[in-house]
Amino acid sequence: MTKDMTEGKPLQLILRFSIPLIFGNLFQQMYNMADTIIVGQTLGLNALTAVGSTNSLNFLIIGFTTGTCSGLAIPVAQRFGAKDYKKMREFVANAAWLAILLAAVLTVLTTTLCRIILEGMHTPANIFQDAYDYFFIICLGIPFTFLYNTSSGIIRSMGDSKTPFYFLVLSTILNIVLDLALILIFHMGVAGAAWATIFSQGVSGFACLIYMRKKYDILRMTREEMRFQLYCQKILLMDSVPMGLQFSITAIGSIMMQSAVNALDAVYVSAFAAATKVKQLAMCPYDAVASACATFGGQNMGAGKNERIAKGLWAGILICLVYSVFIGAVLITNGSTIAWLFVDRGETQVLAAVQQFLGFSGFFYWLLAILDCTRMTIQGLGFGGVAIFAGCSELVARGLMSLLAIPAFGYAAVCVTDQTAWLAATIMVVVIFWRINRKLTRKKRV
Repeated sequence: MTKDMTEGKPLQLILRFSIPLIFGNLFQQMYNMADTIIVGQTLGLNALTAVGSTNSLNFLIIGFTTGTCSGLAIPVAQRFGAKDYKKMREFVANAAWLAILLAAVLTVLTTTLCRIILEGMHTPANIFQDAYDYFFIICLGIPFTFLYNTSSGIIRSMGDSKTPFYFLVLSTILNIVLDLALILIFHMGVAGAAWATIFSQGVSGFACLIYMRKKYDILRMTREEMRFQLYCQKILLMDSVPMGLQFSITAIGSIMMQSAVNALDAVYVSAFAAATKVKQLAMCPYDAVASACATFGGQNMGAGKNERIAKGLWAGILICLVYSVFIGAVLITNGSTIAWLFVDRGETQVLAAVQQFLGFSGFFYWLLAILDCTRMTIQGLGFGGVAIFAGCSELVARGLMSLLAIPAFGYAAVCVTDQTAWLAATIMVVVIFWRINRKLTRKKRV
């Protein structure tokens, strides 16, 4: 079922669109965290640390994939808002061609280089083999990640945020069942967790694709509309690659941070891995509302209703600010309790370090309300290229903290690195959006 977001109150539209996305993102995190939870509880702290040590690498690869696929959906949302359905179908077809190409290239590169990358990150010797096995298999599943994110992104661009959620629930349940089976019954260790992840991702991807082709008449294409078109490819590349790079730039900063943490005591390596999982869980609503802002902005820009774009952004920020108060209080008071999902309660030193990390971050989640909604709105409008500057500012902040502050001040510096990066990126995106919105509103008046 499609949803036109060019009519109606922005706050209500974004809230309704976000709710399935919030639950979807939570299930996505459960899907990703199932490996960590089951590995941590069944295979021990070293196995947990091995999987956790690849978090930033997974963020780099999966982040690039997710960002690229989100970019592929931007022209679709804009043509849907403009009710130019023929051109919309042409973009959908060409998005599929481009996704296939990018998935093949990225899979070959990552599987070839993964050992070199782990060595370059100073991955401890006692967890290296498990980390390599897990990351290598995850890289093999990149085509499935492209399949799900491209299909679900196209569906969401037409205002349907519920269908991808349903398939994600199915995938999450399947992943948990397979994790337990491959680890506890077949004794495949961390490799079993990775195989469970990519198989489940493939199931959700194919289910989403089949549903999209059968249920959406608006997407039924002629042979001419399915042709590879250079014009469409150019626009798709301009929208998708900058968004993928945006996520990758952010991930590079996380890799630098992970490398700096790996040089600290093993307690802090384990604590950082667990705290990062809790942080990712806490960030789910921001990502959901921000995605709603991107779809809202893209559809209204396509419809020529530029004056509604800023209203949609403010609505998204308001929703996230309210959530920030709640999640900040939870993390400050009970962050380590959530980490019991990943770490045995007897690991008191690890849990104390987790609480230190989450306690600091809880005071600054309001920055993410502004950062995520503004950045995704910019990208939804098709200005992903300039949004890279925000990613660069975030990279510089994390890089300086990782190279200078963490070696000098240890884990205390780790606990304030995210906030420093968020602040730098927030300032940048606010300035960028102000200039873009002023340009669009002036263009509308003319």
